[in-house]
Amino acid sequence: MAIRFVLFLAFLYLFPAAVQAETSDARQAIIHQLFPSATVIGEKQKDFPVWPVYQLQELLGYAYESTDLSRLQGFAGKPIRMMIGLDTQGRFTGVEILDHHEPVFLHGLGEEPLFEFVDQYEGRSLREQIIVRTSNSSRSGRNSEGDVVYFDGVSKATVSVLIVNDTVLSSALKVARQKLETFSQAAPTRAKTDFFEPMNWRNLIDRGYVGHKRLAASDVEQELGRPLTDYPEDLEPAAGEPFTEIFFAYMNSPMVGRNLLGDDGYQRFMDRLGDNDQVLMVASRGVFPHVDTDFTPGSAPDRIGLVQNDLAVEMRDLNWLDQQLRLQAGGLPDFDAAHLFRVGGNAGFNPGAEATLKLQIKLARNHLISDTATLNIPVAFNDDLFETVEIAASPESTRTPVWVGLWKERWAQITLLVAGLTVLTVVFVKQKTFSKHPKMLHRFRWIFLFFTLFFIGFYAQGQLSVVNIYTLLLTLWDGFSLDVFLLDPIIFILWTYTFITLFIWGRGLFCGWLCPFGALQEMSAWLGEKLRFRQIRVPERWHRRLILLKYPILLGLVGTAFYSLTLAEQLAEIEPFKTSITLFFWRYWPFVAYAVGLLVIGMFIHKFYCRYLCPLGAGLAVLGRFRLFSWLDRIESCGSPCQHCKNECGINAIRKDGRIDYDECIQCLECVVILRDESQCVDSIIRNKKEQKQRARILATDAAGT
Repeated sequence: MAIRFVLFLAFLYLFPAAVQAETSDARQAIIHQLFPSATVIGEKQKDFPVWPVYQLQELLGYAYESTDLSRLQGFAGKPIRMMIGLDTQGRFTGVEILDHHEPVFLHGLGEEPLFEFVDQYEGRSLREQIIVRTSNSSRSGRNSEGDVVYFDGVSKATVSVLIVNDTVLSSALKVARQKLETFSQAAPTRAKTDFFEPMNWRNLIDRGYVGHKRLAASDVEQELGRPLTDYPEDLEPAAGEPFTEIFFAYMNSPMVGRNLLGDDGYQRFMDRLGDNDQVLMVASRGVFPHVDTDFTPGSAPDRIGLVQNDLAVEMRDLNWLDQQLRLQAGGLPDFDAAHLFRVGGNAGFNPGAEATLKLQIKLARNHLISDTATLNIPVAFNDDLFETVEIAASPESTRTPVWVGLWKERWAQITLLVAGLTVLTVVFVKQKTFSKHPKMLHRFRWIFLFFTLFFIGFYAQGQLSVVNIYTLLLTLWDGFSLDVFLLDPIIFILWTYTFITLFIWGRGLFCGWLCPFGALQEMSAWLGEKLRFRQIRVPERWHRRLILLKYPILLGLVGTAFYSLTLAEQLAEIEPFKTSITLFFWRYWPFVAYAVGLLVIGMFIHKFYCRYLCPLGAGLAVLGRFRLFSWLDRIESCGSPCQHCKNECGINAIRKDGRIDYDECIQCLECVVILRDESQCVDSIIRNKKEQKQRARILATDAAGT
């Protein structure tokens, strides 16, 4: 017994060390995958959280965990943890996913698309500008110079892969600037806010406040190695005219911005800028402007790129130059193209330090052969425009948040969604007026359900989920960050609208009008009726018990999320939303069978899932109890004796005594229509009959008197 006890104590003492050794071995194996030729992996450095990797005595680079340097939260509210390798030249040796909770990969698309996405980083350099294409038609590749690289995104996982990209680049830049000498930064500068005097265009150029480069045809021919006449395009400039003449200016500076835009224009320009936004104006004239004829406003240009400190600086068109904001300095020449580009990205931009504009020239000799050349244009402005910043802001605080680009990219979807919600709000506020026109209201409801299913659901992917509740509670527990919720503008707008309306109308406005799967259930119920399927009404006593089932489901899921988010996400498959709305039923067959099965049951029992199983509906019902108003009017005869509204309520949210159960009501407004329709409301029918009898008696009395 004593020997066993000693062995047990020894096990307890050695077990943590064994676990640590196993963890260390697993980490070393991953680092070896990132650096196959490594012979020595150093200890994690105390001053900066990286592992130096050597081949004999030669430093190969550094490996590090992304969460040590970037805590950007993923779509599930937790960071995506990666092991990243960076060699001494600033090239990625690879990226390995260690841990993540992104629902679309764990329980939807599978993890393979995520692994394929991060595989694209191997061999890429921090000196390249990596752009993740988010459209379905995108292809990965690079431009002729190689400093702009396009990665394939993942359909239906745009937010997640953009977070991965931002995490990889921002953390790698921290490592490079801390450990690699070639990436060290010059002293940061900013525009002097009190430096201004009126100047015309010529003076701005002469003083170096506006940069300028004129390229003759001979300059281009020298780079291409052949005359422009060898190309079928008409690129021969007229005598004395340039092949291209490019102008560039740092618009944040009052000396530049006020003179180019005017006082009012500059003020409007600054009002629209974010706190850390930096803008470079690029304009050109000649036979080869800085953008091609197919350039899409609001996107990154293909013909020009900006490089500073050997890093590609992101450039994205703001699409702000119009009649309200235009270049207007005295003596301004006529440009063939002019744009305002937001510059910076993860690499940042130091306006007072030297940079380079790279003009990419690609000319086709025929449909098979093209020649390319890159012309470097130095970017250096007069030092008088800037002042040195004493303390450099950290990259985390100066870079534009990921969600800003996502909102701009989806502006059309946002506009249409806000317009739809505005119309819906007007209808609900004026429901008593619209209920007097039942045919019009019914048509509107079906039109809006189609809008909800096909636009909000299938197209914009705006299906709210109980997983969103996990995210909220976990971020409140771990430290709230609004950025997590702003990553998906459609979901954010819908949640904000739903939360506000919960305290006005209760849960019914979302569940009855804005839930895509709810709309799909409503359509399946309609189809069941048209096919003459027997409609089953659950007995009242069983219905009242079954509607309580969704509440323990909600509590179980939320409680599990604090114990194991992975397990909670798996249990959240009780929601068929991901299978039906997110993945269009293209999934492993048990999930599809479950979602389709619920819709089939709904053809016999109206909105079966909503009524008895939906944990999201349960959560909304709890908050909906704090609503300020009970909008659905009742009258004395409702429930006693009249049961017409109860019998017509497909979701059985009206009690026998006539009271409306707002925890279950989906605000279809059918009872409001009945109450105001004198041909349906029993109280109105009885009252009208009494009035008719009364008039008949009066007429009979009058006739007898005569």
